[in-house]
Amino acid sequence: MSQRMHKYAFPVSKARKYLEPGPVLLLSSQFEDQHDIMTLGWHTVLEFSPSLVGCMIAGMNYSHELIRNSGQCVLNVPSASLIDQVVAIGNSHGDQLDKFDAFGLTAEPAQVVRAPMIAECFASFECQLYDDSMVDNYNLFIFEIVKAHVAEQPEYPTTLHYTGEGRFSVMSDKLLDKSKDFKPEMLI
Repeated sequence: MSQRMHKYAFPVSKARKYLEPGPVLLLSSQFEDQHDIMTLGWHTVLEFSPSLVGCMIAGMNYSHELIRNSGQCVLNVPSASLIDQVVAIGNSHGDQLDKFDAFGLTAEPAQVVRAPMIAECFASFECQLYDDSMVDNYNLFIFEIVKAHVAEQPEYPTTLHYTGEGRFSVMSDKLLDKSKDFKPEMLI
């Protein structure tokens, strides 16, 4: 029998602590000879085929401008071991420094888009802008993943999940396998 949980009033402005859906990403972008990396926590899978991802990228971010001009980016998934770089990138501005050099990350050429992949991340998803109709009002970019690159090991790396106010939770390699009981329609 499940135990009932006592709940208290919680500020709606902090709901992300419990609702943040996926791992923190390092989004890399490029337009002409300018490139940037930004830390991204606001994203969600929107569709499976085509593979669409929605990303909130504030207009004050240098990456916002680069993506508006190029229509491309790479969503890189860092492991928890890159926490220091993730935080430092999030606290700096790409128009003021080269974040690859400043934070010891390696830019690798992507295969489809011009934006670089980050070699130290265990997964990189090359993206093409699919729909920008909500950018002006909501800063919501909808990207199509056009090429995916994932490291063979570990299969379930430790990922960072931002919960607000400078705090992160870590998804560990401990996996609760319920695949036998899972029905895909449960999530829709």
